[in-house]
Amino acid sequence: MAAHLRVLPLSRQAPPRSKPEMVDVTLGDLLPLIALAHRKNYVWLQDFLDDDVSITADLYEVLRAFRSHRPA
Repeated sequence: MAAHLRVLPLSRQAPPRSKPEMVDVTLGDLLPLIALAHRKNYVWLQDFLDDDVSITADLYEVLRAFRSHRPA
């Protein structure tokens, strides 16, 4: 049986953009998955490269220090 589709008119006003749902995860859970996706060059990871992430202020300071004082 064929699916029935409806054509709806375009709204003159764009619907308000809602914030995406947020989920808390530990860095220990997240990091291995991100590293694997990066190592295997999964294309879907590129879809998220411009997304903002929230981290604690102390982790931010550690990462800034690490970036500027890495051994060559």
